Amino acid sequence: MLYSHLTPAAKRRAFREALAGPDILRLPGAFNPLSAKLIQDKGFDGVYVSGAVLSADLGLPDIGLTTLTEVAGRAGQIARVTDLPVLADADTGFGEPMNVARTVQTMEDAGVAGIHIEDQVNPKRCGHLDGKEVVGLDDAVRRIRAAVDGRRDPDFLIMARTDVRGTEPGERGLKLAIDRAKALADAGADAIFPEAMTDLTEFEAVTSALDVPVLANMTEFGKSELFTTQQLHDAGAQLVIYPVTLLRIAMGAAERALDQIAASGTQDALVPEMQTRARLYELTDYAGYNHFDSNVFTYKP
Repeated sequence: MLYSHLTPAAKRRAFREALAGPDILRLPGAFNPLSAKLIQDKGFDGVYVSGAVLSADLGLPDIGLTTLTEVAGRAGQIARVTDLPVLADADTGFGEPMNVARTVQTMEDAGVAGIHIEDQVNPKRCGHLDGKEVVGLDDAVRRIRAAVDGRRDPDFLIMARTDVRGTEPGERGLKLAIDRAKALADAGADAIFPEAMTDLTEFEAVTSALDVPVLANMTEFGKSELFTTQQLHDAGAQLVIYPVTLLRIAMGAAERALDQIAASGTQDALVPEMQTRARLYELTDYAGYNHFDSNVFTYKP
């Protein structure tokens, strides 16, 4: 009832322990707190909060327009309703190195288990679009060092994302990505997010070159094929995110529903596709709230 009974510190410790285990961790992207509760109910290993999803939810493109306050607020709303660890997208850290350190502490206070910080220039672009630019290696390293220095909870996961692979074609781009990933890990990153890998051999090259966990981004309409969890595990990845999947499914259904109402004048044909009232009440623990309320106050006419 209400929020998670686990503390943020407990969720962070559990996340670290799971990352050290043999299994790949699956983190679907939540677009609101209710979808985070559904992710937990379906037995996944964690929840991801995507910057692209948060931007879209605000009606904005994913070009770095959201603020730390907006991201931390939404991530906190999601983190507090689930017992699962939450990994959040912190874009480029929302400013210079001192801002990055502040971002870490703000996100710690929001209750998430970890964040990733990328090496793009501002304004940033979606990681699977062409035309990206990255900062120099020194600047990228400074961001991660600032994040590590700003951390108060040693279990809070700091992940470095590198977008270098998308800036250069062929083997040169992959080599640059691996070299930068190594430097970011040496700077203190607990895990690496190599963005826009094109195939499993590239994931294998990255994971075999690093001693820290590697995340695979399985976003639709991107540079990568949509590999299975087993394929990614075999390639050495230890986390996989599905950042925009639930939002895309939900918005696709919403658009079809509006078309149906506009065409027929009723939503009656859509009812079999809807989540039932009973299922909604189950996810939100309506019975638990009702029991609590009846124990606190019973109205007798």
